[in-house]
Amino acid sequence: MRADLLNDPVDGLDEALAAVDGFDGVLVDGLLRPQPAQAVGLAGLAEAVAGSPLAGRVAEAAEKAAAGAAGEDHFTALAAARTALLGSVHDALVARVEEAVGRPDAEESGTAAADGTDHAANLHAAARSWLCDLARAGWHGIDHELVAGAAPVVSAMLPEPGLRRPATLLDGFAAELAACCPGATLKDVPVRRWADLWSRAVLLTLPGAASAPVVGEATGRLLPLGVDVQEHATAVQAQVHAVLEPADGGTPRLVRASVSAPKPDTVVGAGLWQLLRPHLSLLGAVSEGRAVDLDAMPVTAEGDLVWDDARARTGEPAEVFATARVALPAASAFATAPLDRHPARIAVPVLLEGYGVEEDEDGPAFLVAGQRLAVDTDRVPVAGPLTPEAVASSGACVGLLRWDAGEFLVQPLAVERTVRGKTVAVHAGAWAGGTTDKAGVRAEKAATDAVGVLRERAGKLLRK
Repeated sequence: MRADLLNDPVDGLDEALAAVDGFDGVLVDGLLRPQPAQAVGLAGLAEAVAGSPLAGRVAEAAEKAAAGAAGEDHFTALAAARTALLGSVHDALVARVEEAVGRPDAEESGTAAADGTDHAANLHAAARSWLCDLARAGWHGIDHELVAGAAPVVSAMLPEPGLRRPATLLDGFAAELAACCPGATLKDVPVRRWADLWSRAVLLTLPGAASAPVVGEATGRLLPLGVDVQEHATAVQAQVHAVLEPADGGTPRLVRASVSAPKPDTVVGAGLWQLLRPHLSLLGAVSEGRAVDLDAMPVTAEGDLVWDDARARTGEPAEVFATARVALPAASAFATAPLDRHPARIAVPVLLEGYGVEEDEDGPAFLVAGQRLAVDTDRVPVAGPLTPEAVASSGACVGLLRWDAGEFLVQPLAVERTVRGKTVAVHAGAWAGGTTDKAGVRAEKAATDAVGVLRERAGKLLRK
């Protein structure tokens, strides 16, 4: 890997992010009574997209917002401009990653399929109205009454399958805002995060934005690379990154298979796997180090497998590092959908070998061909045997290349280390399908007791 390319500046990146930051600052105090400093941030956003098809609408929206007269169409144009800028940042960073790893470019697989009819246009309008009220109030102006305005909209959206995506986003966003009310007393505002959630929610309320993705079929051999666990107080998701070798001999593709489940905040660590296992047999294959044979498995245009156990069969042993050395270099990614083009979405599987390890106050880092590459051990799930100590003593790593806080970093999924003269692989998802590891068995038992008690209590409540 050309690690030097990851540390070289990307043309236009700082300017695009500065324009986004300027607009994000505008939302902190809101646009009900805009101040001169906010007009500067709005003008910066309009200037950043001046050469795009959005130019006219965004210039008008920025002018109206600076005058305190912005309507729904104007806020929508501003959200679209911000999303487009971050999309350009995403594309520039992905192009740099592809150049650094020498992998084939992402291939287009189609576009989102239209719904045919717009689901509950009045609910979309109600959601946009609430989001516009948020933009006028600003993060320092939120209160419980304003935030509570999302509740009836979310309640009406959730029963509709086609509206669950924006409903879930609105519900989570409103919950975060409610936890920080009143905004006037808020000292540390998550400026970028809330602006991300706001702009994405605005665009998801537009007709066709949340349309069902194009779904094709995947037949061939699936070779897992590792598991990324994403945990929240009330939900957990396991995302398996893998290489798909098509049965027709076509180009290998990078794909993902995800499963999520609601959870109480008391279930942590190895207990997470117990919530996820009933939904995805692939987790068992990951922990056993096996391939999976797929037969017409549904796959979206972004490379996400819509998992169906009836279309999968556990195959032969498939060692992760063998897959990374042989199949990964030739695998191409699927193209990212327009609304998902954001730097936070970058997660490119890579193999690193022959690096050194250094530790400082910022945490561990790999020295790849003399270049420093930060390691994000905070993303390594505690529900597995992979630890920061194992990463620090490793000589090879399969991980996800990400971008955060202005730099590229790697999230380890598995490492190879030498123990008593033998090379041993340690995987973050080794306990996904169960384990005989002593530490894993102890963690499983503790988690089983906790999950059992919670299920018993839930059963009693339902019976009542």
